Amino acid sequence: MHLVHLTASTLFGGPERQMLGLAEHLPGEYRSSFLTFRENGRCQAFLDEVRQRGFAGEKLRADFPKVRSVLRELTDRLAAMRADVLLTHSYKPNILGRVAARRLGIPVVAVSRGWTWENWKVRQYERLDRLNLRYLDRVVAVSEGQAQKVLAAGVPADRVSVIHNGSRVADFQTPDPGFDTKLHSFFPADTSVSHVVLSAGRLSPEKGFDVLIEAAVHVLRRCPTTGFVHFGEGVERERLEAIIRERGLTGRFVLKGFTTDLDRFLPWSDLVVLPSHTEGLPNVALEASAAGVAVVATAVGGTPEVIADGETGRLVPPGQPEQLADGIAALLADDRTRMAMGRAGRLRMQSRFTFAAQAAAYQKLFASLGSPTVFLQERVTCQQPPSPPSPEDRNAPTRPGRFGSPTSSTT
Repeated sequence: MHLVHLTASTLFGGPERQMLGLAEHLPGEYRSSFLTFRENGRCQAFLDEVRQRGFAGEKLRADFPKVRSVLRELTDRLAAMRADVLLTHSYKPNILGRVAARRLGIPVVAVSRGWTWENWKVRQYERLDRLNLRYLDRVVAVSEGQAQKVLAAGVPADRVSVIHNGSRVADFQTPDPGFDTKLHSFFPADTSVSHVVLSAGRLSPEKGFDVLIEAAVHVLRRCPTTGFVHFGEGVERERLEAIIRERGLTGRFVLKGFTTDLDRFLPWSDLVVLPSHTEGLPNVALEASAAGVAVVATAVGGTPEVIADGETGRLVPPGQPEQLADGIAALLADDRTRMAMGRAGRLRMQSRFTFAAQAAAYQKLFASLGSPTVFLQERVTCQQPPSPPSPEDRNAPTRPGRFGSPTSSTT
């Protein structure tokens, strides 16, 4: 079976790692290839990684708003590749990929990781995406929390599967001590930082990093030798830099921008913090736990499925800087508990969030799709997309873990 992933990659980040992790863990009868929109050339980092790992990867020449050109090229590429299943990632691939795949009778599986509401324009595209998901053959939600949102968007329950992201425990077996020194070097020598709190992610409003900055003020009153470092870029940088200056945190809260070395820094942090207002299933939480680092995070989306409160970290309400600070300060002041939580987090990743389990769940899903010939016959006899579910269907009560089969192991 030839699986083609369609994405709009702008960097080699969490979603891209998940796509490649799945491809690497599927058995030999599955072949995986990758197509990406150009994104003004920013797709190259992902394509380089794809090819380095031995997979076929190509970028499309056409792009939005030239919709006809995109659909013509995408249809031709999928036909030439003899794709059996199209997996789409994010709103542009979901919408345009559905149309191209329908022309060929190829089943489409969208992977729903969450919606960012980064700005007004993105919010409009994401509204279209929620409507579009109703007409895809399957929607994979990366968490039970995200599945609730997908169902609320009107996607029929029998088309929704929960398959958790995988964690890369093996990648953190032998941390490089040089990155411990480098992590501490981000702070001025006269600050005497003894504990480093790390955060990572896109600098976007839904990620809540302004809340973390406010929490840092409270933490430093109780733990004055703490330093905060954030890896990631985004539209919020200038605003966050201004808040850091206004709160007197210059030199103590450092925005280091995007790094390809996050994996090397993570094991040397004392604590990882996720202050998000919304999440699908946060890769940072998975990777921090895989690295053996305790996590303080907001209890939103799929985060409680990753972090076991009181066992592998602490969960707090979103948008509450003082409660976030309490969780951070309590663990910074208790090395023994913090380190025990890190060890427990690593064990949790090994038992519940593996790429092997993820690949097995996807195999069941692919088997449930039927053959491409069956789909082609269905498209020929049914020219209209399926009707959206009735309001009664959309409002029907659901139970966690009952979003259709297959699912990965749940928490």
